[in-house]
Parts: sequence; C-alpha cells; structure tokens
Amino acid sequence: MLLAIDVGNTNIVFAVFDGQGNVQDEWRISSDGKRTADEYGVWLTQLLDWNHIDCVQISDVIISSVVPATIFNLKALSKRYFDCDALVVGEEGLELGIDVLLERPEEVGADRLVNSIAAHLKHEGPLIIIDFGTATTFDVVNEEGQYCGGAIAPGINLSIDALYMAAAKLPRVSLDKPAKVIGKNTVEAMQSGIFWGYVSMLEGMVMRIKGEFGQSMKVIATGGLAPILADASKIIQFTDPDITLRGLWEIHKRNKGL
Repeated sequence: MLLAIDVGNTNIVFAVFDGQGNVQDEWRISSDGKRTADEYGVWLTQLLDWNHIDCVQISDVIISSVVPATIFNLKALSKRYFDCDALVVGEEGLELGIDVLLERPEEVGADRLVNSIAAHLKHEGPLIIIDFGTATTFDVVNEEGQYCGGAIAPGINLSIDALYMAAAKLPRVSLDKPAKVIGKNTVEAMQSGIFWGYVSMLEGMVMRIKGEFGQSMKVIATGGLAPILADASKIIQFTDPDITLRGLWEIHKRNKGL
C-alpha cells in the first residue's frame, strides 16, 4: 500500500492507496511545521488501526508539500513508522514526467505540478485547473501535458479575514451563496460582495486566460470550496476533489516502474 501525504498551507491530507490505486481512506490534520514525527505517528497509527489497516501493509510513502518546515518530520515519520524512505515531490532524483515551460521551473509549487499531471491524465487538454485553497491558483496545461504557467490570487477565506480585520465597523461573515446580488443589510452586502465578487473574478480570469492562450480549454476545479463555487458559475466544467492525491499516486507509479 501507498501512503500519500499532501501538505497544504492550512491542512495536511493523508491517504492510503491499495495496489490498484484505489483510496482506502483519507484523513486531515492542520498544517504545523513544529509537529514532530512521533506526534504524526501516534495520531496516524490510531486511525489506521481504527480502519483495520496494518502499518506493515504500507510499503511506500510519497509527500507533496508547500510548507517546507513539515518535510523533515514527515520523512522521519516514514522511516520510523513505515520503514521506508519517502519520495518527496521537488527533491532531486524524483521524476515527475511533466515539462515545465517556465524560466525558473523550481519556483512552481509542488501541488500545482501534481494537479497538472493528474488533470491531464484524466481530462487531457488544454486545461485550466483552479485550486481553491489558502490561495486560489490557476494553472494552464497544454494539449501535450506541458505546464505553461498560471496565476495566484488570495483565497476566498483570506479575503473574508482581510475585510473583517481592516474595516472596523464590518462584522466577520460566513461564506454563503446569496440569493441576490443587491444586499439589503450590511451582512447581505458583504456576503454578496465576497461571493459574487469572487465568482466574477474567476470568470474574468478564465476568460482572459483563454483569450491569451488562444484555444478552447476545459476548466477543472479542485480544493475544499470547489463544489460551492462550481455550482455558481458555468465556466467550471468539472469538479475533481481528489486530483492532488491521484497525481501523487501517478508520480509514485512512474518512479517505481509500476
């Protein structure tokens, strides 16, 4: 079995794959660069046991992380609890099997490349992949599966927090889909501006990317908020919540010769 670890700025996802690439189970924990290998180990081994998965069944570990401080202890977790050396996306010697058409390929976040690999395998191309996380990323993959670049915007929850913190008289609001754009009170007005303003940003960015790229493109959404925002706009054609995990499985296969 493979343990795939996807480290985002907010959460870490741990997923166990069987030999055929099926996810047996997955769990989330908050991202914390100070968490030790043993803290991960105690938490994870209990969840594995609860789900009747023996640690000895896990023979391989692969890690994708946008939080560098987590990598050392996750590698230590792999060695101590699963007796294997983890593959780490971005480290020397790991073959991703994707061409990065940028001046400085090393600057691209690991999660963005992993998403691009999985999305191209499933949907082919050309593609725009929108990942709704702490930041919202737009990634462009051409018909050949090459990574062409993209854009990074503040995530919608960051926008909510910034509005609350910077404006003394505005309350903190939840992310809801308002029935109308014109709010009749402060909360409704804020929710409209946040939600429909963000949808408008997505639609505008996709329109501009397509215009610059010059071809018809499929649009795939992933990340925790993808289902909510995908329902609000026809520009998003596919919602794929497990795209990063499937990308990690594919990279594992390519490097293990499976």
